[in-house]
Amino acid sequence: MSNCINSNINKIFVLTQFNSASLNRHIARTYFGNGINFGDRFVEVLAATQTQGEAGMNWFQGTADAVRQFTWVFEDAKNRDVENIVILSGDHLYRMDYMDFVQQADTTLLGLSPQDALKAPYVASMGVYVFKTEILLNLLRWRYPTSNDFGSEIIPAAVRERKVQAYMFRDYWEDIGTIKSFYDANLALTEEFYDPKTPIFTSPRFLPQQRLKSAGYANRLRLIVDAIISHGCFLQECSVQHSIVGERSRLNYGVELKDAIMMGADNYQTESEIASLLADGEVPIGIGSNTKIRNCIIDKNAKIGKDVMIVNKDGVQEADRPEDGFYIREGITIILEKATIEDGMII
Repeated sequence: MSNCINSNINKIFVLTQFNSASLNRHIARTYFGNGINFGDRFVEVLAATQTQGEAGMNWFQGTADAVRQFTWVFEDAKNRDVENIVILSGDHLYRMDYMDFVQQADTTLLGLSPQDALKAPYVASMGVYVFKTEILLNLLRWRYPTSNDFGSEIIPAAVRERKVQAYMFRDYWEDIGTIKSFYDANLALTEEFYDPKTPIFTSPRFLPQQRLKSAGYANRLRLIVDAIISHGCFLQECSVQHSIVGERSRLNYGVELKDAIMMGADNYQTESEIASLLADGEVPIGIGSNTKIRNCIIDKNAKIGKDVMIVNKDGVQEADRPEDGFYIREGITIILEKATIEDGMII
């Protein structure tokens, strides 16, 4: 979305289907009315069940099928003057000016010198496509009405009968299709990421600044290294290294967080609520005192007690323990949303 905004692409449809409620909510909060001001431009969510006719009873069968089911939107009066259509995947992370791509689509030829070919023996598709509107509709409706995927069906077939050009992209790009790639890509954000010329747009939260509490504040600041601390967080004399701490997170005294992603919380618990929970032997949202966490993704509203060790001490690669509040995928421990990890537990 930020790439589109920064590229001055001003008519955007987001195609969603299964389990998309939170995505739809985020888009509505961020890009409709109360969020970023688009003026006469728009961002619209098109869910699979909004498809006209019998197709609305089925999920999308692939990327091309998803666009095919919504070709009727291009016949709407406000879209009839659209000359080019850019098709993007929602699970890729990269920074790109699409207008460079669109404006050179008719003239760019992909070619590598022998030296460059040796340096880059594998040239992969990013799943970013630009079509003339008329040609796209013809391919989807008439030429290949049963082809469901752009990358494996529509594009290879179009090469044989249409002018198809490739554009070389040489910067960072990541396909976030696994827990490991999600984990690695997010932690990479703790390195140099911000570019004032191409900002990242997201939903405004209107939360207070993070609070760092410590008896020896000046001496403890060094314990927060290569980390992103979101707004509304409360950290009490803890160590955060190469980690992301999501909004409204609470880390108590002695917590050590390393190579971890903490999603945060949907709301705050008051000091009196926390005290009452602790008095009753329950665990409040956040991370309790003296807990050590490594190589972990902590989903929203998780409750992790004091003196807990989440370090995957046995080096387990795969495990399903939902009854205990966690999974392990490729050696990464995932604490489930709203899970409770009791005091002293070792994972």
